Amino acid sequence: MTIPRTLIGCSVLLLAVSALLGILNTQRTRELRTKLIETESSREAEQLLRISREKELQGREEAVTIANAQFAETRTKVASTEAELAKARTEKADLEAKSRVKEIQIAQLQKRIEDAEEKPTATNMPVATAELQAQLEEATRQLRVTEREKTVLSDKIKAAQEQSAQLGKETKKRPAAGGNSGIRGTVLAVNQAYNFVVLNLGGRQGVEPNTDMLVLRGGSFIGKIRISSVEPATAIGDIITSSLARGVQVQPGDTVIYAGTNF
Repeated sequence: MTIPRTLIGCSVLLLAVSALLGILNTQRTRELRTKLIETESSREAEQLLRISREKELQGREEAVTIANAQFAETRTKVASTEAELAKARTEKADLEAKSRVKEIQIAQLQKRIEDAEEKPTATNMPVATAELQAQLEEATRQLRVTEREKTVLSDKIKAAQEQSAQLGKETKKRPAAGGNSGIRGTVLAVNQAYNFVVLNLGGRQGVEPNTDMLVLRGGSFIGKIRISSVEPATAIGDIITSSLARGVQVQPGDTVIYAGTNF
């Protein structure tokens, strides 16, 4: 009777242990499933973030292309306006010279008419006076025409000056729209201990402190750096760790492009 009771006791104990192990395995399975779901969710979130950043990068590059095209068009307009302005100024100078010549001619004709009227010495004096008067009227007419042309040119010069000034303001606004947008370089070295990189471009290329640059690898966005120090040919940038995907690190040879002023 003792042996069966012992067997029964062992069986009950084994069943209890099995039940406990089953419960533990069930809990472990649930934990593993929860971690798997969290991992998948994290991956999906990182994927969506990467896609979003790549779209943002593409949008920036498209905006840069448009801004550069607009800037080139504005510069062409500036050159054309300045050429027209120079031409108008030359034409006005020529007209002013013609006006002075006409004024001298008119003054001379008036003097000759006055002398002829005060000191008649020939029988054909009335005829000569009439010819002088006709020349005076023609010279006066030409002077009026010249003065009108000068007025038209003055208005044209004023309009060209205003347009040139406006275009000049637009070209000065270009940096705000992406003045440094054409900057592109390469990571020369990475200091993982202090979390900074050295770039192969600097002040000569237009790099400025406290600006952000996008880091690309194989054309895909991987993170950002913030310029902290600028030399003529090199620059140092702090890696913005929050912009990096999990497990990704900036490496020598990665491409960097201008992103914009820190805001």
